[in-house]
Amino acid sequence: MKPNAIFAVLACACGLSAQVATQANSTYQTEQGRKQVAAGLADPARDEKQKPRELVQAMGLQRRMTVADVGTGIGYMLPFLSRAVGPAGRVLAEDIFDDFLASAKVRAENQNLHNVTFVKGTETDPTLPEGQMDRVLVLDVYHHFDYPEKMLAAIHKSLKPDGKLVIVEYYKTQEAMPNGRALTHIRLNKPDVIKEIEGNHFRLVTEREHVPGSQYMLILEKN
Repeated sequence: MKPNAIFAVLACACGLSAQVATQANSTYQTEQGRKQVAAGLADPARDEKQKPRELVQAMGLQRRMTVADVGTGIGYMLPFLSRAVGPAGRVLAEDIFDDFLASAKVRAENQNLHNVTFVKGTETDPTLPEGQMDRVLVLDVYHHFDYPEKMLAAIHKSLKPDGKLVIVEYYKTQEAMPNGRALTHIRLNKPDVIKEIEGNHFRLVTEREHVPGSQYMLILEKN
């Protein structure tokens, strides 16, 4: 085998081994699985648990800001983000799945969210415009990153110099998700999430509990 061919094989193997969210993403691999996920994301009772208004307030969103919702899914957060930044602000709704983006577009249209733009990302890059984001929200999505270093690098590049990355994630505990699912579904506990993100050119600004016993929030800036 030629040296270039050997290198290509090794590079491919390394790329495959870099995937770290196989278990968390297993349901998302089929259209039927994503429909099941979407049903849960659209649950009307979600507002009470997710606390979207409190989340938007904690993010420090202001009028005229540009905010990205990475892994928007069916667009659950779009109405809250859209209203927070106002008509002169921008919301970029990103996902890697066409069916999720289609559902998010319907949600935005039904609620007349005219400041929302939809972005098709990849497993390694949310494809956000460089240096334009005031805030990037990663809500219940960080544990789905198969290539966290590449995603964090791309997000870092998309942020303005004073922009912030906002992570809302589940604790890796028995009680954090129903049926103890967080113990296998969530890759890292909070200290290790912070360590991983800070190891990729971010600095922790604040941390707080978002949903008691279930979720925490991290706000980080570029380092």
